[in-house]
Amino acid sequence: MSTPRSISKVITARQQAEGVGARVRRSIGTMNQRSFNPFLMFDCFSSIGEKRMGKFPEHPHQGQETITYLVSGALAHEDLTGGMGILYSGDLQFMTAGKGIVHSEMPLPSESEVPTIVLQLWIDLPDSLKDCEPSYRIMREWEIPEIVVDNNRVTIRIISGTSYGQQYIHKLASVPVNYYHYKVKAGGEFKQELESGFNYFLNVFKGNNLELNETIEISQNQNVFFGKDGDYITGKNVNMVDTEANEIEFVIIGAKMLHQEVISYGPFVADSMEKIEKAIIDYQYRQNGFEKRKTWRTLLSNGVTEEMIQGPLNGNLEKRAAQRKAYFEQKNVSHA
Repeated sequence: MSTPRSISKVITARQQAEGVGARVRRSIGTMNQRSFNPFLMFDCFSSIGEKRMGKFPEHPHQGQETITYLVSGALAHEDLTGGMGILYSGDLQFMTAGKGIVHSEMPLPSESEVPTIVLQLWIDLPDSLKDCEPSYRIMREWEIPEIVVDNNRVTIRIISGTSYGQQYIHKLASVPVNYYHYKVKAGGEFKQELESGFNYFLNVFKGNNLELNETIEISQNQNVFFGKDGDYITGKNVNMVDTEANEIEFVIIGAKMLHQEVISYGPFVADSMEKIEKAIIDYQYRQNGFEKRKTWRTLLSNGVTEEMIQGPLNGNLEKRAAQRKAYFEQKNVSHA
């Protein structure tokens, strides 16, 4: 018999300092929730205006993967593999640190009152891949299907997974990942199916009064951790008045659990403390995966200029619009 998945824990993410001048709300990777197999960290960065942006200058990673989702705004990225570019609203970036990578992430300055919202997830790498070569790739906004249900009150971006009978599977990490972005208007209801063997959490980054499984109401900046039982989640926006302020936005994210030892120290992840100590030494001495630090020079760590956007970061908005148009033209041809 089909049953709802139980709610095991709810955490309110408090703001904390990160990077240089940035503030994030961290709900995985804290004293309250050290990890959530296979997830190591989950941050929500939200900022409005140029002076409040903050910076994330060059820093290392090893033994993990990251998924960065630009809900709104723009974010520049570079790393020592030569990967670089700009994420705009709706884009995602996937980075496999493997045996070692160093990168920078910089929100683009904006005078807009629309906030820059970035969701970043760290996922453990299977032990067999801990020493793999690092890599980086981008998924553009137009590559992600969107469905609308419940009389246009619920919109779902299916980044990877199955929702309401629509299946779109993308490889987001080395372990299978489900990732859904929901927008629910006042009165809107939903039912999201889940996969067995996956750990799931739900994070509300905009709005209040989301009722889950007819038992609990969740507010903005809260993270819900589900148990391992059950195969679906139900929810309702219990706000009565249909206004933009009463719309709720959240993500539901799940991944297949790993059965391995996890030791983490900052951005370094391994299966023993000895390997963590080795990673720190390798980073300091630019060896065993970090050799490119000897010659790599960061482009972004002091800020992003218009020349960078139009040049090496390939962030020209007219070119982006042309790429989007070409994608849908090709898609229409292939479906003809």
